[in-house]
Amino acid sequence: MRSVSRGAGLALVRGRLFVLQALVLTLLAVLGVRLYQVQVVRGPEFVRAATETRTRQVVVPAVRGQILDARGRPLVRNRTTLVVSVDRERLAKMPDRGKAVLDRLAGVLGHPPREMRERIRACGPGVGKPCWPGSPYQPIPIAGDVSTRQALQILERQESFPGVTAEIQAVRQYPLKTAAAQVLGYLQPITQEELDRRKGLADAFSGVDLMGRDGLESVYDDELRGTPGLRRVAVDRMGKALGVERQVAPTAGHTLITSIDADVQMVVERALANAMKRSPKADGAAGVVLDARTGRVIALGSVPSYDPGIWTGGISAAEYDKLLSEKAGKPLVSRAIKGEFAPGSTFKVSSVAAMLRDGYPLHGKYDCPGSFMVGNRPFNNFRGIGLGTLTLHTALVKSCDTIFYRAGYEMWQRDGGIKPKRVVKEPMAHMARAFGFGSRTGIDLPGESAGRIPDRKWKAELWDQTREQSCKRAKTGYPDVAKTDPGRAEFLKRLAHENCLEGYQFRAGDAANFSIGQGDVLVTPLQLATAYAALVTDGKVRSPRVGWQLVRPDGTPVRTIDVPVRGKLPLNAKERAYIKNALSQVPSDGTAAGAFTGWPMDKVRIGGKTGTAEVWGKEDTAWFASFAPTQNPRFVVVAMVSQGGMGGSAAAPAVREIYEGIYGFTKDGKRAKAVLPAGRPATEPPRLGPDGTVD
Repeated sequence: MRSVSRGAGLALVRGRLFVLQALVLTLLAVLGVRLYQVQVVRGPEFVRAATETRTRQVVVPAVRGQILDARGRPLVRNRTTLVVSVDRERLAKMPDRGKAVLDRLAGVLGHPPREMRERIRACGPGVGKPCWPGSPYQPIPIAGDVSTRQALQILERQESFPGVTAEIQAVRQYPLKTAAAQVLGYLQPITQEELDRRKGLADAFSGVDLMGRDGLESVYDDELRGTPGLRRVAVDRMGKALGVERQVAPTAGHTLITSIDADVQMVVERALANAMKRSPKADGAAGVVLDARTGRVIALGSVPSYDPGIWTGGISAAEYDKLLSEKAGKPLVSRAIKGEFAPGSTFKVSSVAAMLRDGYPLHGKYDCPGSFMVGNRPFNNFRGIGLGTLTLHTALVKSCDTIFYRAGYEMWQRDGGIKPKRVVKEPMAHMARAFGFGSRTGIDLPGESAGRIPDRKWKAELWDQTREQSCKRAKTGYPDVAKTDPGRAEFLKRLAHENCLEGYQFRAGDAANFSIGQGDVLVTPLQLATAYAALVTDGKVRSPRVGWQLVRPDGTPVRTIDVPVRGKLPLNAKERAYIKNALSQVPSDGTAAGAFTGWPMDKVRIGGKTGTAEVWGKEDTAWFASFAPTQNPRFVVVAMVSQGGMGGSAAAPAVREIYEGIYGFTKDGKRAKAVLPAGRPATEPPRLGPDGTVD
């Protein structure tokens, strides 16, 4: 019995050892499979995860390049400030979606918690400002110009402010305030859509950089932005920095030197503001100063304007709405390059040129009656006054309308009148396009308007687009207008009926109005300036440029921005000189004589042309297009005052004020301090030293 018990015990022990061995082998097999899965199958994944855990990659934004004027003075520069930013993605992963963190942050910064939450919400349909228009993966600046004490409260208590950083950043500063605001542009965060759409942009974008949205900031954004740097920092599991593993320094953006002269720009801004004061109903004005010989822009003004610094640190809904509101005059829009207005008599230089090309004699005699019948309708001279028999020279000086009405009507008749020939010449329209009207000048600024040159083709296309609406209105009329103005409502209904049936026809009245820059003709102030520059110099129509040269931070020039020639006037030198000589008498003996009384013509003679364009339901648009000195023009200056009234009383005085500043004259013609003492624009860009200062 004892031997049997011993045998059973040994068997039990052996069984237990076998189970234990099997269990150990099973565990070893499971461990081996798991090790294979971790090291081989998912090895790369865990290597990446481990690397990310040990290091943090910090993108260091590059310093954005400055924008300087023609003498090296800053138009846009950088200043440093402490900025608090929030990682929205990290807050979104918290149980309360970051509400507690934002509440604590609001207490430190002294802002309402609601404002904090609004600033980090994504912009979109139905979401008003403030909101975040940029990429959801970049830090969102939530407060700028914070104090050092506030920044330390955040940085020293990171456990209370996860996802919140405070660091020194460069922000844009605009020394001229509202002057040239539409020319310079502004910065805004880049959107994720833009990063996705523009291949290669993500590589050049640091995640905290801003992108140019308008003006020069937009056109030269790539050059100004520079290249971001990279810092790879070793951290422990709590995120505390242990050291820098790798560092690549950022490359600062290029400096953009422009042909803008800051002093001339300020003179233009003041002159336009004064013109607005002289014209109580004026709702906007624009001014252009070009280097007549090169086509470079010396000044480009538009009022009302705004301070582009308003974009720094975010913009409120009220501020944004004001920039786009009709009541505030849409200060975000540049009237100089985007505003389209009937040019009035300033357009007659193109009409004279068209007459010459169509065979009218240069030295012929032309009758200027008080009224001229275009078909069965009288077209009147200014105030119905006849001026007798004139030359084309005097027709420009005295601004006779009826001479041009006749010429436009006769050209229209030769093209077949209301039943045009298969091939029409349209001399007026072709010459206008040769002057650059009806197409963009190609200036290095975004959003330029093309203006409008209405010919037979345009009229037919317009009718095709509007016929259905015109026919509808011919039946229903304008009941809304009739409530306040029954006479106008009846007129509009008759016009709709006429356009419904015959709106495709280019009528005699259209041709007559075209000849004096009225009717459907629209130009921009910049187009008019480039046209006059071509006329009074070498006949070449140039595409004006604001940018002059791009320079590296160490002062090394990168490239000079040339001014392209995009056309040539179909006039010979004798014909151009004839028209220029006629314009040279307008400020002394013509329609601008009142504005230039007392101007020292013996020292600096000014030429130009006034324009007064009628606008339905509004005051007239006032124009003056000019050049100086007349013998060998260096400047072309154009001023436009919307709802300003007469060109000679609203726009011409503004141009005189600009010349007074440029040449240094007072109202009585005496010498004063000139903003351009030599009486000429800069002929070459300033040289910058290695430290970025003007050499």
